Amino acid sequence: MKSPHDLGKKGEAITAKYLIQQGYQILARNYRYLKAEVDLIVQIDQTIVGVEVKTRSSRDFGNPQDFIKKKQITNLVAALDHYVQDMANPVEVRLDIIAIISNNNSLDLEHIKDAIYHF
Repeated sequence: MKSPHDLGKKGEAITAKYLIQQGYQILARNYRYLKAEVDLIVQIDQTIVGVEVKTRSSRDFGNPQDFIKKKQITNLVAALDHYVQDMANPVEVRLDIIAIISNNNSLDLEHIKDAIYHF
């Protein structure tokens, strides 16, 4: 059985590969600001996207995205704001969640765009 840390790193790697296949460019991994860490910061067209990855091995205790609290969203938004504030050109910014259920038999990935509006 993988540790939660190993499962999380696997989820981040799966997410990076998925986003690249969707046409996103990876700008930063594990970007830290104050109390927040944004798993991935990516860009597609003129949009900068902060991506929070939640990976679980089953849905026994709920969906992965259900483990994100409002305080964490607030911290992620602050970190993403800090990342983009020095950019020369104005860009659109959003926060997405990638929820992954990964076990030996299957992989289920859900991409929730503009996740801040879901909380």
